[in-house]
Amino acid sequence: MHPTLADDLARFPELLQSARDFAVRELGGLDDRPVARLDGAPGADALPDGGAGAEGALARFAERWAPGFSASAGPRYLGFVTGGATPASVAGDWLTGAYDQNGSGAAGSWAAALEREAVAWLRELFGLGEAHSGAFVTGATVSNTVGLAVAREWLGERLGVDVSRDGVAALGPVDVLSGSPHSSVGKALSVLGIGRDRLRQVPVLPGNREAVDVDALERALAALDGRPAIVVANAGTVNTVDFDDLRSIAALRERYGFWLHVDAAFGGFAALSPAYAALVDGLDAADSVCVDLHKWLNVPYDAAVQFTRRRDLQVRVFHNASPYLGLPTGEPDFLHLTPENSRRLRALPAWFSLVAYGRSGHREIVERNVALAARLGEGVAALDGLRLLAPVRLNVVCFTLAEDPTPERVAALADAVAASGEAFLTPTVYDGVPGLRAAFSNWRTSEADVARVLAALSARG
Repeated sequence: MHPTLADDLARFPELLQSARDFAVRELGGLDDRPVARLDGAPGADALPDGGAGAEGALARFAERWAPGFSASAGPRYLGFVTGGATPASVAGDWLTGAYDQNGSGAAGSWAAALEREAVAWLRELFGLGEAHSGAFVTGATVSNTVGLAVAREWLGERLGVDVSRDGVAALGPVDVLSGSPHSSVGKALSVLGIGRDRLRQVPVLPGNREAVDVDALERALAALDGRPAIVVANAGTVNTVDFDDLRSIAALRERYGFWLHVDAAFGGFAALSPAYAALVDGLDAADSVCVDLHKWLNVPYDAAVQFTRRRDLQVRVFHNASPYLGLPTGEPDFLHLTPENSRRLRALPAWFSLVAYGRSGHREIVERNVALAARLGEGVAALDGLRLLAPVRLNVVCFTLAEDPTPERVAALADAVAASGEAFLTPTVYDGVPGLRAAFSNWRTSEADVARVLAALSARG
């Protein structure tokens, strides 16, 4: 006889305890677990006809799949920009699954009210005023997409077109200007029908910078002859965490008509520290803002937040007109604000972490990560065979081989470090030179971890 749903329900407390014990063992072994697995995964099994029950599923996962999962929640996974998950946020995430609330609207549950509270706290954390409203989404790509969708509607407003009804073709060609845009911006423009090729990269500042040259941006805006545009400013570029001068860019709106979207996916967290808050001075002047939470807030995947000053236009884009859903009136339900109707309550892990550690606890994570990135940068600069590609401005170290940094040789270095099990780094190209990035955003990372990463680089560099 195969276990049934009724059997699992009868033993539910024991099943949760088994899962809890397994998770504790896995998290307790993060320091010793290989940071990444480069070997091949098992081949696909056939779907079982008779189920093994929850205990059987856990045992099969532990044997067959768990050994190949990366230690991305651990302290030396420095690829991409990857946070971990604080203990409080993991607890909140488990409860999110247990309550299984559909956070699309306020009917019948307090879940939406909790999300509004979490959004208000985050708005305060990032120095945004009450004119900004927000909602949780899956990640920076969707956050950027939502912000640019509202920008698209604003363009229509300026041109006398209702894009949400008439379609993006009614706008004609759209001009999108940015200095060092993240790749998700091009993806968003493709999804929104604006087109990837409408993104024009404006020259950046000289001297190993990725921040936009504001004078060059003004010239590009002037060349539009009054045609409204979208400007995507960057608060923390991916390669070197460079910041556009948000205050100066916002000032250009006195003479030129444009929507200012700020991609602050992880750089927005500079606002938490008095030492670095000046980097995001002017963020509140943005028309829309993207911030990713499964990066430096250290909540489980997936979670981000988007903010905008024009909730009216956001509702126009995303509202879902249906008798059983209701029209967006007063405080609109979240299903009228994002691409999703059904929504996981991803606000709950963030709420748990904010309550558990507060502003000061999250500030400590940011400041410690910045200090550790600087330490790794100093170590890399001192190693024979390696050199920095740019100064360490915040939490990313961008470096390469000192001699002959071909894509093949740089990739071989990354593979060797990953194969050692000590660290995981991701490749990039900066100023035409192939390199590697080490991004610090995990709450667990310590001085001892930096020493282990440097040792791995020294042994294979």
